[in-house]
Amino acid sequence: MKNTISTAIFSKMLRLQLVVTVLITIGALVFFGFSAGVSGFIGGFSVMFAAFFATKIANREVKTPSAALFNLLKAEALKILIIIAVLFFAFKFYKQLVSPALLAGVAAAALISGAAIGKLNKADIKI
Repeated sequence: MKNTISTAIFSKMLRLQLVVTVLITIGALVFFGFSAGVSGFIGGFSVMFAAFFATKIANREVKTPSAALFNLLKAEALKILIIIAVLFFAFKFYKQLVSPALLAGVAAAALISGAAIGKLNKADIKI
């Protein structure tokens, strides 16, 4: 069965991550320059990109609560691997990377993701 509550929460989470990433990017760009702005965007984008694919796995139809939990665990594992891969390529290929701006983007987007999971725990979900 498809869970419409989690779909709505994940969709809102992705929109909020986009807004936060844009705000971090603009703030870093204005206060610290172009490279900081790009770094902030890369940080937020890595989490958004990973969260997008993780939501596809997390929202798969399930028949049992254990299958739902397994889907969430697979989604989180995939999200972590994608974030690591994107950050690896950022460090490898973008030589003007500004680490504090990158970390601010990652942290802000990850906090939004964590808040959505917290909201998911409080929602009235029937599996």
